[in-house]
Amino acid sequence: MRTIMNRVFWVALVVGASNVGCEEKKNEGSTPPPTVAPPVASPASGSVATEAGAHAGPCETGGGEVKDSVSSAFFPRKVGGFCLDPQGGEKTYGEGGKYSMDEVCTTAFDGECEVYKRFGLKRVVSLHYVDGTGAPASVEIHLSKFVDTPGAYGMFTKRVVADSDPMKLSVKPLGAGGEGALGKSNAYVWKGDYLVELTYNTEDPKATKEIITRANEVATAAIAREIGAKLPASPDLPGLKVLPREQLLPLGVQMMPKDALGVTNLGPTVIGAYKDGEKRYRIVTIAADKPDVAKEAAKKLRAKPGIAPIKDVGDEAFAYAHEGLNKTKLDFVFARKEGVLYGVGDEEFAATDDAKLSKDEKIAKLKALVSGAPVKKTK
Repeated sequence: MRTIMNRVFWVALVVGASNVGCEEKKNEGSTPPPTVAPPVASPASGSVATEAGAHAGPCETGGGEVKDSVSSAFFPRKVGGFCLDPQGGEKTYGEGGKYSMDEVCTTAFDGECEVYKRFGLKRVVSLHYVDGTGAPASVEIHLSKFVDTPGAYGMFTKRVVADSDPMKLSVKPLGAGGEGALGKSNAYVWKGDYLVELTYNTEDPKATKEIITRANEVATAAIAREIGAKLPASPDLPGLKVLPREQLLPLGVQMMPKDALGVTNLGPTVIGAYKDGEKRYRIVTIAADKPDVAKEAAKKLRAKPGIAPIKDVGDEAFAYAHEGLNKTKLDFVFARKEGVLYGVGDEEFAATDDAKLSKDEKIAKLKALVSGAPVKKTK
């Protein structure tokens, strides 16, 4: 399947220099570049712009307006050198939208649409911002609303981490919304029940990979922050709230709203990727507003074959193993303390067994988790 991240440089490859990576296809309805004087650099917009005064830009009147009453407050008309396209209105899908949720698969999301639906996709708004100088650049926006916060955050982590090694991500943290990530020509923002996906596009044949990256860092990041600030306040995710931050890799979190660790309907599961010196490991937290959720999750894990009890850790503790993505055995130790189930286990991307924690080291970190103490470095 192609994902949005796999397509981010496709436009640049098609339209211009062969040394530009793959860029996502251009937005439908984007304003074509005017025939004017040769382009010059535009530091304000982060893109290639026309010479001053050569042509009135599309943002001269303040930019376009979003007519969708549900989401209009989330989109500022103008951000930096970009504005909502005055020539192109938004498209809405799903609940209260003009188009059906099935149509989002064929007109908005090119690939993995069923994955979005499994995370509880409820509504989508698609639109784009254009460069105010009239340069052939735009930022495409997909605002997705999910049935709940775990679904939205789960899809965010699916887009950012997916099944990749968290130490080899092509994105970096972005301070936007509840959490954000910035790539070479795209960005992601999560907040509450919402996921925002932004893609920088250009038709300028002179735009190198470096120019696109720099423009994305200026234009796309600014739009992402503005939209993230306007989205509704994000409620706490209990499992994310109790996940320790010490030794956690940047953007190294995955959210599984239902199925995780080889168990169906295990509950909202948060999995963090950690590095302790040369050793790597995972921490799992299952928590909700209702303490019975953690208790039921522990019961489902203990129902699996090969479970071995562990003494004197939390209210109950046990060892559990499951099969990872590469069909390798991943060993975990779990302990429940009241309404939270904690787990410490193997990192399947660890290069060697020496880069994994021993069982005793896992138990030591597990004891720290259930006691509320910081997760200390392994001696």
